[in-house]
Amino acid sequence: MKKILTLTLFLCVASSALALPFGSQSALVIDESSGQVLLEKNADNVVPIASLTKLMTAMVVLDARLDMEELINIDEQDVDVIKHSTSRVPVGASIARKDVLQLALMSSDNRAAASLARTYPGGIAAFDVAVQAKLLALGMTHTTIEEPTGLSFHNTSTASDLVKMASAASTYADISRITTDSRDLISIKGRQVEYHNTNGFVGKKGWDIMLSKTGYTVEAGRCIIMKIKAAGKNVIMVLLNAGANSTRNRDALNVRRFLSDEKVAVIKPRHPKVRV
Repeated sequence: MKKILTLTLFLCVASSALALPFGSQSALVIDESSGQVLLEKNADNVVPIASLTKLMTAMVVLDARLDMEELINIDEQDVDVIKHSTSRVPVGASIARKDVLQLALMSSDNRAAASLARTYPGGIAAFDVAVQAKLLALGMTHTTIEEPTGLSFHNTSTASDLVKMASAASTYADISRITTDSRDLISIKGRQVEYHNTNGFVGKKGWDIMLSKTGYTVEAGRCIIMKIKAAGKNVIMVLLNAGANSTRNRDALNVRRFLSDEKVAVIKPRHPKVRV
């Protein structure tokens, strides 16, 4: 809690930060140990956050200290009726809660996240109360979370608030471990199914990642949260509302290059060809 309060204080008093040519519409990069803002763009804009929501879902579930070996039955109630997204987690499957958490965080499965909230003690209503209490405890005063998956565009936040969430989430050993797994085998209806991390940087050479979560909806664009070690610093980066995966990934690479004093890629404007 002391670290989070210190982080909040530095975020409030930081006056300015250097700029990169971000393609993401909002961005914030901070040195977690000091709270110093290293890079910033529209960090206080309130925007949809898509599946970044699942970090909050995971914290609330883990705070309840539930039996992680208990089987959760994936139900019709867990099917996405907001975006009608697909899922590789079939209705009718019985999966240990620890593996459901793995699916929700690592591969960002929406049915998995929905089932975690549905099976929370007291159901969805109690889960919602716990989420609001967690937001208050973390000082995330500009964040609204109405459901556990991030599919709703009513789930909104700022880069500044999401740094607080990332810092808190990284203190959970299970969340740090799961979000930095590049892949895992999960038993689904008697067979082993391989699932992959939605963040392609996880496990790649040159990246020391301690926390990761991606997000995407049409309203939120391409989003990512990462806690990384670079140039001897523990750094949290939040990138929101990029127009494409390539844009988000280029921004993340540029942040790492900036921290390591490497050459930053310059975004060159494209000029249309003129036919004569």
